[in-house]
Amino acid sequence: MSKIIVTGGGWSGVAAAVRAKKCGADVVLIEKTDLLLGLGNVGGIMRNNGRYTATEENIALGAGELFEITDRLSTHKNVDFPGHAHASFYDVLLVEPEVRRLVKKLGIEVRLMTRVIDVIKERDNRIKAVVTSQGEILDADVFVETTGSTGPMGNCMRHGNGCSMCILRCPSFGPRVSLTERAGLDDLTACKADGTRGAFSGSCKIEKRSLSKKLQKKLEKDGFAVVPLPKKLVNKEKLTRKVCQQYALDSFAENLILIDTGYAKLMTSYFDLEQLRSVEGFENARFADPYAGGKGNSIRYMSVGMRDKYMRAEGMENLFLGGEKSGFFVGHTEAISTGSLAGYNAAMYAKKRPMLTLPASLAIGDLLDFSNRVLEEADCLERRFTFAGGEYFKRMQERNLYITDAKKIKKIVESEGLLDVYNQ
Repeated sequence: MSKIIVTGGGWSGVAAAVRAKKCGADVVLIEKTDLLLGLGNVGGIMRNNGRYTATEENIALGAGELFEITDRLSTHKNVDFPGHAHASFYDVLLVEPEVRRLVKKLGIEVRLMTRVIDVIKERDNRIKAVVTSQGEILDADVFVETTGSTGPMGNCMRHGNGCSMCILRCPSFGPRVSLTERAGLDDLTACKADGTRGAFSGSCKIEKRSLSKKLQKKLEKDGFAVVPLPKKLVNKEKLTRKVCQQYALDSFAENLILIDTGYAKLMTSYFDLEQLRSVEGFENARFADPYAGGKGNSIRYMSVGMRDKYMRAEGMENLFLGGEKSGFFVGHTEAISTGSLAGYNAAMYAKKRPMLTLPASLAIGDLLDFSNRVLEEADCLERRFTFAGGEYFKRMQERNLYITDAKKIKKIVESEGLLDVYNQ
């Protein structure tokens, strides 16, 4: 049986591990913290806009396990909020244990609190093993890197407003290490509109109980709340600095927009706490993540790898990439989509079987192809890609890829000969 090591236990890493395991590989999933899912523990938004299409494509392709969990744990479904339609909000406080149970049930070996810091190559274009901070050398036939693009702390200090003490907890569990760079490959770093490096994470979480009873009831009933801001507190400049360009709309600067994900998710990168408490309903507001949400947030897109159409790292024969590591992608659905293909192709490569390319008739396939072609353009480092909004969602609409009929999506997948392909 071939052995595959997946480094990084976020949505993408879990998706890669599930696919590789279901394809018959012996899989080890390595995560440097004590929780799987990473930013999935504070995200919570699914199926909004084009993510509905991509979700149903994944399910038709055979990668429905993680979407089944987020659908089941969604406390609000088919919600329309500014700039977004038919969204689902899953409970971020319940999702990680459910995913961990799935991973263990499948027989995937999970190594928590294990930080990979280096690779050992057997020749220039092939990895033999990874090295942990404890000095362990772990061999495998194929490797998948889904370590994301956030951290170490120095990047948040240098390119943001300082360490925000976020869910990734670099101080406690150590900084992220780029395996592509350790393997001798070149990574890309995104730029904000003003030319500075990286991009701020897109939202903060507020403890719901610290909000007024009126706001709490509004969130529990409707799933979201829109609270107008006094003109003196409107700051549209922040919109250009955040990673989630699907929320770079004036309404997200002119209002406080909250979403119920277990926490009250505030759709802005950061907001001065004293100013926040001056708004009716927020008098006792307290940030849950990041703790320094009154000043800043984590900086992302600092270490993105180059990959081919199979999700394989350019220049490395047996290393595959998923999530933010594989492109300037935003969101859980995007992470699961890229991770699933990376894990599947890692298993196919290990078995010496043909690897899969998703066609441009599918939104996932078109996204992967388009985002790679954009890298040839001068402004490539300033562009972000998500099914939920911005440039790519507009492209989906123009190319008639945005479909909300699950049966129609399934028929398209079937017409390409790809129905349940991930499980074949």
